[in-house]
Amino acid sequence: MFALASFAAVSCVTDPVDESPVASVDNLVAKKILNSADSAIDGELILYVSDEAVEQFAAAQCATRSGNVEFDALADEFGAASIEQVFNMTVDTERKMAAGLHRWFVVKFDEGSNVEAVARKFASLDVVKRVQFNSQVEKPEVQAFPVQPVASTRATDMPFNDEMLPLQWHYDNRGDVDLNGLNEPVADADINLFEAWKYTTGNPQVVVAVVDEGVYYDHPDLAANMWVNEAELTGAEGVDDDGNGYVDDVYGWNGVTNTGKITWNAGPADSGHGTHVAGTVAAVNNNGGLAGVAGGSGPGTGTGARIMSCQTFSSSPDGNVLTGGVVGNARAVMYAADNGASILQNSWGYGVEDSATDADYTNYWSVEYEAFKYFRAASGCSAMDGNVIIFAAGNDGQPMASYPGAYNEFLAVTATGPDGLPAWYTNYNSGCNVAAPGGEFYTIWRGNKADSYWMDGCVLSSVPAEIIDELSGAPYGTPYAYMQGTSMACPHVSGIAALVLSYAIENNIKLTNAELYEILTTSVNDLDSKLKGSKVNGGYGGQMNLSSYKGKMGTGSIDAFRAIMNVRGTTCVAAVVGEEIEIDVNALLGDGNLGMKVLKDYVISDDVRQRLGIKPDDTVFSNKLILTTTKPGCGTIKVNLVAGGSHVGGGQTMGGMLIEKEIAIISRVNNNTAGWL
Repeated sequence: MFALASFAAVSCVTDPVDESPVASVDNLVAKKILNSADSAIDGELILYVSDEAVEQFAAAQCATRSGNVEFDALADEFGAASIEQVFNMTVDTERKMAAGLHRWFVVKFDEGSNVEAVARKFASLDVVKRVQFNSQVEKPEVQAFPVQPVASTRATDMPFNDEMLPLQWHYDNRGDVDLNGLNEPVADADINLFEAWKYTTGNPQVVVAVVDEGVYYDHPDLAANMWVNEAELTGAEGVDDDGNGYVDDVYGWNGVTNTGKITWNAGPADSGHGTHVAGTVAAVNNNGGLAGVAGGSGPGTGTGARIMSCQTFSSSPDGNVLTGGVVGNARAVMYAADNGASILQNSWGYGVEDSATDADYTNYWSVEYEAFKYFRAASGCSAMDGNVIIFAAGNDGQPMASYPGAYNEFLAVTATGPDGLPAWYTNYNSGCNVAAPGGEFYTIWRGNKADSYWMDGCVLSSVPAEIIDELSGAPYGTPYAYMQGTSMACPHVSGIAALVLSYAIENNIKLTNAELYEILTTSVNDLDSKLKGSKVNGGYGGQMNLSSYKGKMGTGSIDAFRAIMNVRGTTCVAAVVGEEIEIDVNALLGDGNLGMKVLKDYVISDDVRQRLGIKPDDTVFSNKLILTTTKPGCGTIKVNLVAGGSHVGGGQTMGGMLIEKEIAIISRVNNNTAGWL
């Protein structure tokens, strides 16, 4: 099995080298350098080398040398401390070699050297085909508002006993969140999660890799749903107990330190962002705390989707943000692919100015893109061929998603507030695919000074209690906090993706990753029809022109119930409470002109009638089902049709075939159907 150790290029006895000058930098050499050094980590370069060089590196007689004379001459010149392969080649070696992943190396050298000069020198070598600076990754800015778990005064008819679930309006919005009169919440501006939970609450066979700060794996609302490498948990410290090429990887992998030690409170720059994201995806349900989208039925039995921590951000004790750069990202993503994750949750991205096109991204951030491509092609779940990658669109308020999320094979999530409208900070337009609740806090201004914050409109989730609160300077003191951002919108979509795969597993359905992407982007409620007039900018005051967002927030606002119905092959029909609707069943079949007769013995269960308050005068007239709902909610009905004739054949009768069509009714107080898919 192919593997390559790292080399320390300064402690070996100097070998004879070719003293001829290194080739001058020409246009060809310049073209080998993929990106800018503007945000480069000092003392590091990423190199893509020839197969010949890989063989030389592997066959080097001295573990501190590369085995290539010209390469070692430059390593000596710049005080190289190590040369190591970027990717772990122990797992799935042949497929990785076929993809050329064995040819990526990171060289670490004297941090006092000019990184651009070093790049030009290495690019002049024939064995070096590409050079990439190991750019720093920008950590998402976040403001947390800690909240103590208290009995809610909101409605108590909750599906689980989690006492903070009534505060998670983003799952079930009843229009009763107190926002101090600003941008008042709208009933049903949520992901319609409670209805989806009637079909599945998550499944431990689905693994969601959270690429972010380290996840606090002992959190009372996360511990039971953490992905755990049992061989490493019960094995010897410092040993690769399961032989996967990673040492002590109990809960995931730390791309910052390139070790299995996950951290969440290493210094003041840690915010709990990764733990908050993880809680939205799959906090343990029914255990008295708060709920996760795919958190299972609980309590504490680990029935939900699994959270794998793939850490890419950390903090130094003095408060500096630490990252492994694009190398750390690539390694974390590769770890997820190697260890069975099927959904990659990414609430981070680069500035919108860093890449303008897909070609820019795949070129400038090449080593990271190769890891993403490898992950997408892997299959971590038995219910799906391939994997899916989901990103936050970004919080710059710009008319474009940030990369990597903007890339056409990844899904980028925009953010809405509790009013169901675009959040003031969200990116939108090009590269954006679907919207989800990201929340909004509202700053109360007195003159030109921020006097107070109204945070109930933010997303509530889990955090480490010991994290330092930016506003007070004291520890949070509670394992729960409100945050806002496309960072918070993104895990709603990742959680719904986990629900879809859970339902597929539990019902022996097989999807492709392309089909899951289609489900996520078409299981939506209309947003565009609401984008009229203006709303208060909750962050800076003033007004937002809502028409600027029309057609630019993705396909619409994601709906978990619609997603499950999509997997079932059930057509969804929107209804407005108190208004009569006519369902032309034939229009929902084939090309809409099949001429099948709708029979009057359709089935609406007593439960659905009561739940939606369907008036007793429902009927079939002129091949249309006519009914009126008086309550908001969701339910399915079965409509019987005849294919080939006016009546059903059988016995002494010749006739057509009986066909059953399931239709889901989504009844809401405000349910414009102009744009739903």
